[in-house]
Amino acid sequence: MRDIQLPGRSPAHSRRAMAATSHPLATLAALDMLRNGGNAVDAAITAAALLGVVEPHSTSIGGDCFALYAPQNGKVVAINGSGKAPESATVDWFQGRGITSIDYQSPHSVVVPGCVAAWQQLSDDYGNKSLGECLQPAIASARDGYVVHSVIADEWARNFDKLSADNNSRQIFLPSGAAPSAGNVHAQPALARTLQMIGEKGADGFYRGKIAEQMVEFLSGKGGLHSIQDFSETKPDYVTPISTNYRGYEVMECPPNGQGIIALEILNILSGYDLKKLEPLGIDRLHLESEATRLAFRDRAAFLADPAQTHVPVEKLLSMDYADKLRANISIEKAIPKLPAPGEAPHADTVYLTVVDEERNAISFINSIFNSFGSGLVDGETGVLFNNRGASFVIDPAHPNKISPRKRPMHTIIPGLLRKDGRTVMPFGVMGGHYQPVGHAHFLTNFLDFDLDVQEALDAPRVFAFNNELSVERGIKNDVAEGLRALGHNVRTAETPIGGGQAIWIDWESGVLSGGSDPRKDGCALGY
Repeated sequence: MRDIQLPGRSPAHSRRAMAATSHPLATLAALDMLRNGGNAVDAAITAAALLGVVEPHSTSIGGDCFALYAPQNGKVVAINGSGKAPESATVDWFQGRGITSIDYQSPHSVVVPGCVAAWQQLSDDYGNKSLGECLQPAIASARDGYVVHSVIADEWARNFDKLSADNNSRQIFLPSGAAPSAGNVHAQPALARTLQMIGEKGADGFYRGKIAEQMVEFLSGKGGLHSIQDFSETKPDYVTPISTNYRGYEVMECPPNGQGIIALEILNILSGYDLKKLEPLGIDRLHLESEATRLAFRDRAAFLADPAQTHVPVEKLLSMDYADKLRANISIEKAIPKLPAPGEAPHADTVYLTVVDEERNAISFINSIFNSFGSGLVDGETGVLFNNRGASFVIDPAHPNKISPRKRPMHTIIPGLLRKDGRTVMPFGVMGGHYQPVGHAHFLTNFLDFDLDVQEALDAPRVFAFNNELSVERGIKNDVAEGLRALGHNVRTAETPIGGGQAIWIDWESGVLSGGSDPRKDGCALGY
């Protein structure tokens, strides 16, 4: 248990149902849905849609989602709701115009949004309520206004220049010429009208008809290659989860194009060490985690792509023989010199949430527009803020992650699920763009190796080895940071908190749910 004389929070506990999100309004909306006859799927969609209004820098109906749904009885269901590049997007088209990389604020960074289609599919197949019912809290907040919370206000202000670059984003997100402060009320009436249309017509109200035509007109006007057909043919895919065994638990992730495979690879490497003998926030533990990260991310840069269009060697990357070979490169005495850098920008924004309902159906759900405020491009007529996930594509005909027609890019957002003896014991997830697979490994090792409770495991300070730097949160002691530097790590203090996260532990014997929500965000875990 934490020292209750120091700042912090305890886990939330309940017996019937629980939700954990990055915003109090979203958590409350999820609980209201559960109390009114909705199940875990309904509550997750409700929370995600609302977060796209009240946490606009992190997510939007212009973004993507992935989910792992674990019915109380039955197999785990994985859905890939990530968007695809337009049909006209080819390497030749970009190279012919001298474009060697995709700018994060260009229309070419916008993949066709996939989350609304995924929400509709999950609602149709597993929900108790209609999609329209799930969207009502989001519609009301966008129409009537919502209070801006503290962490969100800080991130909003950091993106002033980005939001100023587009006339529509400037008008919508910089009212009176400035980012809203904590405690200010903000509304998005155009977005409310679009959500209302989706509520009435379902996903077809977004991907077909007037709204789709308006979004295509907007993106085309910016120079994008998007077409009505790209939108109308958008659909999610049910996929087969991937997993590994860590300390006797089955850790489940969505398969590529997401980077859940990298979380499993890191865990496989770390499974060969007796971490319990190390200090939880000591030099050796953080060094080993960082080295495993660097090795796994080298593979991410080389192999991770859309498996529908290129081969991703999943079986090899998840084999224990391969983990043994990678582990042999690690020395406890010094950092591996000069691994190749993955090459992507390090910062991104996402919302992760999890719900367990009264029937013990559990969902691990993540929704994202990639960078903070995505592409920064907003269609003023529909209020849709577009993702910039396509910036992850590579303009190289030989690269697995090259841009291609109707192709999904390498994706950072990953929901996680922990199972034991054939039952789900914890849906969990960690936000933070590229950090997410490291966050999964850090959280699970905190929980399983160091016996921290679900809240403490999220609270614990973090480090992130990326782009030949080791970012260290201020919670890491100075002597530990210096010790990591002495091993050869290029240590720097993180400018902003590393990620966020939520998790709900299911105790099947007592029937008690225990939830945690990351203090790096504004949210909370609550149950009844």
